[in-house]
Amino acid sequence: MQTIAKALTIAGSDSGGGAGIQADLKTFHQLGVYGMSAITAITAQNTLGVAGVYPLPTEAVSHQMREVLRDLGADAAKTGMLFDAAIIKAVSEEIRTFGLKKLVVDPVMIAKGGAKLLLDEAIAALKTDLLPLAEVVTPNLPEAECMTGMEIRTPEEMREGARAIHALGARNVLMKGGHLEGDTVVDILFDGTNFYELAHERIQTRHTHGTGCTFSAALTAELAKNTPLVGAVEKANRFIFEAIKTAPQIGGGHGPTNHWAVVE
Repeated sequence: MQTIAKALTIAGSDSGGGAGIQADLKTFHQLGVYGMSAITAITAQNTLGVAGVYPLPTEAVSHQMREVLRDLGADAAKTGMLFDAAIIKAVSEEIRTFGLKKLVVDPVMIAKGGAKLLLDEAIAALKTDLLPLAEVVTPNLPEAECMTGMEIRTPEEMREGARAIHALGARNVLMKGGHLEGDTVVDILFDGTNFYELAHERIQTRHTHGTGCTFSAALTAELAKNTPLVGAVEKANRFIFEAIKTAPQIGGGHGPTNHWAVVE
């Protein structure tokens, strides 16, 4: 009997629906994966910015994970906004307890509008507790700079940053190159030995809210379906490209992408 692949997102809620838990669950559904969630924080936000962040009690986060995993299980999981060190440590403990192997860590630190979504003291916990559990970590360049203390402005510096993050324990590192200049966006995947470059056209648009969440959710969905890593990254890249290209053009600021995008 064939069973549907299942994916768990451990992240914050975005009241505007463009990022966080909402983006993850919509993306899981679109890619044919059953989605489950453990909410770490509630945000009050829209396309213009984050007006408030309300973290949940640590035990509430752990309890959600335990109830989902002891009954439904998960073929893959992803983390997004974790907010503080206590939540990171609690999430890491549940991941170890339940032996989750296909973990995508999206190190959410700063919102598009500049609001801080990860406290400074939590960065050490992210590096020591969570990264060693990650199958793949997906930082953009500001996040990679924060994790490594390096300035990353060129493709070669992206490779050096990937090596430094890999040394923290993540099995694979995907450096997203969207913050570099140019008409082509180049992402770099490092598996500890080899580098893979994945290039796609840059789309000029302000409707990019939740791109990191949506990309990492697509990657998690593909891993849940047992797609090999490089193929999963390629599929996730195609999905986010189409999601940005066909964005619904709503909101007065950084609008959301199209979570019902279709890719082959």
